Amino acid sequence: MRVALIGNQNSGKTTLFNLLTGNNQKIGNWPGVTIEKKEGRIRSTDFDIIDLPGVYSLTPYTIEESITRNYLFEEDVDLILNILDSTNLERSLYLTTQLLELDIPVLVALNMSDIALQRGIKIDYKFLEEKLDTTMVPISALKKTGVFDLIQIIKQRSFRKNNYDHIYDHGLEECLNTLEKELTHKHKRYIAIKLLEGDEAFDEFHQNGSKKLVSSMCNNYHRDMEQVIVDERYRYIEFIRDEAIQSNKDHMTTTDKLDRIFLNKYLAIPIFVIIMFSVYYLAAGPFGSMTVDFVDKYVTMFSEWVQVSLASLGASSWSQSLVVDGILAGVGAILTFLPQLSILFLLISFLESSGYMSRIAFFLDKVFQKVGLSGKSLIPFIIGSGCSVPAIMSARTIHDETEKKMTIMLTPFVPCSAKLPIITLFAGYFFGDYSGIVSASLYFFAVIVIITSAFIMKQLLFKGKTSSFILELPNYKMPHFGYMFKDVGEKVLAFIKQAGSIILLASIIVWFLLSFSFRFEYGINPDQSMLAQLGNIFSWILYPFLGELSWEATVSAMQGLVAKEQVVASMAIIAGYSEEVTDGIFIFNSQAFSFFTPASAYAFMVFNLFSAPCFGAIGAMKRELGTTKRMWKAVFFQTGLAWVIATIVYQFLHIFEVVL
Repeated sequence: MRVALIGNQNSGKTTLFNLLTGNNQKIGNWPGVTIEKKEGRIRSTDFDIIDLPGVYSLTPYTIEESITRNYLFEEDVDLILNILDSTNLERSLYLTTQLLELDIPVLVALNMSDIALQRGIKIDYKFLEEKLDTTMVPISALKKTGVFDLIQIIKQRSFRKNNYDHIYDHGLEECLNTLEKELTHKHKRYIAIKLLEGDEAFDEFHQNGSKKLVSSMCNNYHRDMEQVIVDERYRYIEFIRDEAIQSNKDHMTTTDKLDRIFLNKYLAIPIFVIIMFSVYYLAAGPFGSMTVDFVDKYVTMFSEWVQVSLASLGASSWSQSLVVDGILAGVGAILTFLPQLSILFLLISFLESSGYMSRIAFFLDKVFQKVGLSGKSLIPFIIGSGCSVPAIMSARTIHDETEKKMTIMLTPFVPCSAKLPIITLFAGYFFGDYSGIVSASLYFFAVIVIITSAFIMKQLLFKGKTSSFILELPNYKMPHFGYMFKDVGEKVLAFIKQAGSIILLASIIVWFLLSFSFRFEYGINPDQSMLAQLGNIFSWILYPFLGELSWEATVSAMQGLVAKEQVVASMAIIAGYSEEVTDGIFIFNSQAFSFFTPASAYAFMVFNLFSAPCFGAIGAMKRELGTTKRMWKAVFFQTGLAWVIATIVYQFLHIFEVVL
């Protein structure tokens, strides 16, 4: 038996899926798109369940709706498990009325039934069952109540084999019945409705005199038939609502009260600034720096133990150097920032799960509309705080091509988790107690650059109308900490895997280029190494915002194309080669990087923040932009803009350094 789990976004669908399946899950992507696909086995049964994307209707205006409808039509589905939000039944039932018109049994799970009661909403479940001719099960996925009953109904197949019809007016019902007789497909009623609506995707189902029948029927109504169908659905839904639901209309919910504050036209932006400042202050400020020092102490102790162990085993000097100065110095330098990343991931996950981030997307839509974007672009920007690759790919959900291209080019400007080690390293050493403020300033700097760049691009490159943005604002809720920690754990594990693969390989390459000359002589002065020779060729490029010709800083910045974390890893390896330093942050106490000042440090952070992203993100840009030429334009635009901004920032701050 195959069960399809369908519901609106923010209806608790993912929570219910996790409860039904436990650990029996497979996660991937739908063919051809980046939208997540989840399949699993319902606990204590042999029934497979698939979690379809959250949708509001089966009319394919979005990729998610196309996926859902195609799956129901093309796959053998034995049961539709439709999850509804009990606190907003009128909206949820629109999708239900469409599902009931398919030739597939529908079982309805009324989620958040406990919250509905708290809000004074009383639902007559028996009346709903009779009018919709389907089985209704009140549940609370968050509190895990009613879920066992739901599983038993599925297991025993004791749900109604619904025969839902007669919701439209007499003339419309008569026309639909006539059309159904002409069809051979199993979903006759749904197809008849789509033919009446004039959906071109269903033209292939026209048979005999069906086109003539539809034409005559449409003439009788003298208006758009799709709108007629929608109006009839809502007329029936309103009838059900009035008869089955009793609510205290004067009751103001917690969400209503909070939205008066968080969506206030004067307070929304200041509150957003304070919240995001607090997030970065906690992650990259004094508290976050303490966690770095704590982990760094044990990484250093481990490195010393490894070096002593290798020496006692008689390992050669070059092999000791490879392990300690190359692998452990590079990978260890990145792993020390793991606690800070965990804090950042946890705080962002909390904001997303609580429902706050949806409010920001809604509110900033007004700002984005003025610069050629919309609130849809905020979704990739939020995802970009974790990693640019999935953020760039998520721009596929933006249907307007102009807006999508702009979003893809601007998303790498968001400070992703890979850039946090760079920000933390420089801010912690050069700005001390103000490191949190400096770190947060870079986040807001990125917001300003994104908005300004979008405005310029809209005026010069991408002219046209901005798409509209429709978003459901979910109720505020206390996040489920179990799922939140699981989400953070997956992101941390992905970061560790990156450190154990890409960073490891890149660190070995940096060590090799730093340890040998072009004559393959080992043990040479770092200034005569292959890495130094390559760095000297390009060091003039960074001179305007470093104030020094530094091959060390140049090759470290170039390593950011491999992975932004590698900038810090490369600096750690080079600093370790320059001289032995054990006190403080040894990178800036070494001869290689001692030239840095607060002005050049901030400018260097700015350059790495806005320059071209890692190879993975560049590859994602190529796929989403469609051509290599567009990809290179994006890379040169990002790097060129980063160079200009970093140079201006350095020259401005350097004046203050000289004066002070």
